Amino acid sequence: MTQTTETRYAIDPETTRQLDTEGLRAHFHLGALFEPGRISLVYSHYDRLLIGSAVPDGEILSLDHVAETGTESFLERREAGVLNIGGAGSVTVGRETHEMQPGEILYIGMGSGPVDFAGDGRFYILSAPAHAPHPTRLIRQAEARRVELGSAEEANERVILQFIHPEIVESCQLVMGYTQLARGSVWNTMPAHTHDRRMEAYLYYGMEEGARVMHFMGAPDQTRHIVMANEQAVISPPWSIHAGCGTGPYTFCWAMAGDNVDFTDMDMVAMEDLR
Repeated sequence: MTQTTETRYAIDPETTRQLDTEGLRAHFHLGALFEPGRISLVYSHYDRLLIGSAVPDGEILSLDHVAETGTESFLERREAGVLNIGGAGSVTVGRETHEMQPGEILYIGMGSGPVDFAGDGRFYILSAPAHAPHPTRLIRQAEARRVELGSAEEANERVILQFIHPEIVESCQLVMGYTQLARGSVWNTMPAHTHDRRMEAYLYYGMEEGARVMHFMGAPDQTRHIVMANEQAVISPPWSIHAGCGTGPYTFCWAMAGDNVDFTDMDMVAMEDLR
């Protein structure tokens, strides 16, 4: 079988604060992605976000029916974003094939039908429920919206690249891009924030062998951490902070789904309020 889907149910902050390390990882950590020759999916009950990967590894992998969505085709009432973190590959949607280089993101509109993955790509897949069809579009790095933040003094100098964003491409609720940290900077998304109107997922990648990112989550006054290795993802509930500190260079892909597509819709948390 070349496709597997796991379901993750939503839990509240009171339940989360009772969990040990294994419990936190069982609910929020996604460590079995990017297996050669497979499509691996996780169906999250937080805003019904579908998180997954496709690694063709010399084959053609087709993503179409996902029983958990309750529709004949998984894109029947959904939109999707695909990020290539591997080598050159292709994604075919309908009758159009999109040649994808590393770092490029493909937005796929609702109702597009089956999606085929091929080549040397390692494809990270995000999908959210949609209410209207929008044109499928390949967004290259040079077309992304760049936002430079942080400083070397605070060890958080970084560039946010916004791909699926209202100023770049129209979507129903999916917002997606990635953040690249400057050499020597290790902190992302700090100071921390929450956004109760949207959930988020992070994929950490581009890490050296043996490197780790300490991903911080939980309510601001009840923080927890999950140790992340290369090419692993984590689910962030709307009530949770989401921030990380790495032992070396890394990039992280962020994606959000919920009430709106306003990237700046967030509730900042003061450093002195974190516990």
